[in-house]
Amino acid sequence: MSARTIDQHRDAVATLLAPLSQDRATEILGLSSDRLTVDPARYRARILATAVDSPVSLPPFDNSQMDGYALRAADLTGATAATPANLAVAGRIAAGDPGTALQPGTAAPIMTGAPIPAGADAVVPIEQADPPRFPPTGLASGPGVSFTSPVTAGTFVRPTGSDVRAGDRLLAAGTRLGPAQLGLLAGTGVTEIPVLRRIRVLLIATGHEIREPGQPLAAGQIYDSNSVLLGQALQDAGCTVTARPCRSDDTADLLALIDNAPETDLVVTVGGVSAGAREVVRDALGPLGVTFQHVAMQPGGPQGLGAIPRPGTAATASEGEAPVAALLPVVSFPGNPVSALISFEVFLRPVLRRLAGLPEPDRALRRAPLAASVESPAGKHQLRRGILRPDGALDLVGGASSHLLHAYAAATALVHLPVGVARVAAGTLVDYWSIDD
Repeated sequence: MSARTIDQHRDAVATLLAPLSQDRATEILGLSSDRLTVDPARYRARILATAVDSPVSLPPFDNSQMDGYALRAADLTGATAATPANLAVAGRIAAGDPGTALQPGTAAPIMTGAPIPAGADAVVPIEQADPPRFPPTGLASGPGVSFTSPVTAGTFVRPTGSDVRAGDRLLAAGTRLGPAQLGLLAGTGVTEIPVLRRIRVLLIATGHEIREPGQPLAAGQIYDSNSVLLGQALQDAGCTVTARPCRSDDTADLLALIDNAPETDLVVTVGGVSAGAREVVRDALGPLGVTFQHVAMQPGGPQGLGAIPRPGTAATASEGEAPVAALLPVVSFPGNPVSALISFEVFLRPVLRRLAGLPEPDRALRRAPLAASVESPAGKHQLRRGILRPDGALDLVGGASSHLLHAYAAATALVHLPVGVARVAAGTLVDYWSIDD
């Protein structure tokens, strides 16, 4: 069988995961400072499931935009430096105070955000009063205050509902909830919001040789970086991730990990997909409906894709009778860390971000000149790691090998050298994705 193109495999991944967008389950998030403190990640980049209307107006009452004096604009008619308007000082109004009605010919010291008292219709900043300071705290009233210019009614007054009125649409369904959106909801007194439940991913890094960071390594063993790098990448794409490494080449152990995670929407495996003597993912999931093929790309050629019976269902994929709801999609990546991460970038990241409702699911394709010439296998789409220099040229970092994770960590771009290109001369414009987000 000939190798798939990148576009063909990307389309196949999108088709496999398309059912996840239908009838997406929702969950309720409570809005309170203690909940946000206990589990802040639970609120990050969530998508509103249904529209929310405001239960109150914002602001809920006329309030002061400045520290100054609340007064009647009519009391300052005709005020000049030569003939100032002299007003008696009423009691101070702080934010949170109810305030009392203002009598004609008086001015009340008022703080920013405090309610405009009945009878007042304007605020004059303290700097424009004489004296330009408030009477000492504790005095019921002051000796008097003067103003040397008139003021227009409504000056420095925030009217009730000037931001939003009760019943207005606060946020539409599908809105991404960031700090401003959550703050708006909390500011109107909303206590609970319906959000789309995140896609639940079971991430299984495989390999008899992998060990948890921090554990001692015996000869031939390596630390598991795939669980960390793909776990973070999946979370950034809007998923909830459960990582369960499989440190065994026994197919029963891999299947047990899947069986013990019934609340899963997608399984992502890493490693065990090539043509070796012991390929645990291929051996375990191939008979259940996952197809393994080669994609014409480097790194990341070996790929797996398909759907297996969901834990607890009796039908097998080969019978062709299992409904979609009874099937669990599986995406399988090769095991070298760079291959795994580039595979995620190319095939899975855009689909998951689109399903999650996150902005810019596809990385923008940009162009820049290569700083030095490079060779590439003509039959494969090669993705090289690079750094965009201040002068706008692309320096490639590391080689093409799929184990060079250190070079990937230093990169700010993924450079595309498409099928049919064997050599690119220095200065040639090439396509790249910026990955320094």
